[in-house]
Amino acid sequence: MRHAYLLPLLSLLSLLFTVAAAPAVAAPAATTLRWRGDFTTANSLADGLAKAWARDGGGKLEVDSFNTISGIDQALDGKVDIAGSARPPFSGRPRESGLVFTPLAWDALVLITHRNNPVHDITLQQLYQVYMGYTTNWSQLGGPDKPIDLYSIASPLDGVEFDLRKFLYGRGNQEIAAPRLYLNTQQLQIAVGLDPNALGVSAYSNVYRNPRLQMLRIEGIRPDASSISDGTYPMLVPLYFGSNPNDPKAAEVQKFLRFAEGPRGQAVIRAQGLIPYADAAALAAGADTRATWIAQRLAAEQSAGRIAMNGPLAAPGATYSQGASIAPTSPNTRAARARMDARDAQDKKSKVRKTADADDSEGGGGE
Repeated sequence: MRHAYLLPLLSLLSLLFTVAAAPAVAAPAATTLRWRGDFTTANSLADGLAKAWARDGGGKLEVDSFNTISGIDQALDGKVDIAGSARPPFSGRPRESGLVFTPLAWDALVLITHRNNPVHDITLQQLYQVYMGYTTNWSQLGGPDKPIDLYSIASPLDGVEFDLRKFLYGRGNQEIAAPRLYLNTQQLQIAVGLDPNALGVSAYSNVYRNPRLQMLRIEGIRPDASSISDGTYPMLVPLYFGSNPNDPKAAEVQKFLRFAEGPRGQAVIRAQGLIPYADAAALAAGADTRATWIAQRLAAEQSAGRIAMNGPLAAPGATYSQGASIAPTSPNTRAARARMDARDAQDKKSKVRKTADADDSEGGGGE
């Protein structure tokens, strides 16, 4: 009878040994998603969300910050899975409609100068004139008699620059009088922090902790967490992640976007000084009101016809130089050259006329 109990016991031990000896089945590898976009959305959203996504076991998000256009085009071409952009799709590039732009956070455009610049406030009308080249000296803004070194982004249709130009001129691809061009806002911010005469635009999330820079008040309104969250600061912008519905990893991308819009993702967004888009329906609803408020303050410029549709007034060589370096034979570049030559000729005529008037005045005084 004792041997009758041994057989089941031996069978059980054999089964346990077989199970223990069997090779373990590997867990499926987490999907790696690729992200590319502008510095603002990389710094403010993608980097933090990638770390949180990995900690929560969602997978890996490879972040490559470069510029807006490269992210959008590579997402359309299937080279990356998500594009980061501080602007919505541009109607002037129909192919951008192939991406679904998901707004994740509210940020704000801020005008930045060197921390020691004595000018602390600027109006929308003054901004309009600076970027069109009518205002070129800080003394015209209540500051020292120093030239305004206007910095901009060379990359076409950069998100932050696009948004500013759309606020000021009604179109994001408006040409401006900015001869100092940088690849992205990160490089621009470094340059502004070194130049006491500098002026440029960036995003609040990029600079609010930067001790080398100061953010100018707009129409007396200081950009800060309070004025942005309640919508009193006028130049608010959403930050977007663009996804391609035809991406083979579209299902994983949607999982990541749901994570970004959920509680863990929103915590990351708030930690960067941003406002989760889903939490601020009032800011979205107030977009038209803010746009009208800005337009009313620019009415004088509009009526004066100072939207130079064929290019900025001052620094006429800036547009030509940029175009010549990229597409020297394009119609736009040739038109910029013609405007530059015409402006130079007009300046020469004005100098000759002033000299003649001065001679006549002196001659008349001696008679």
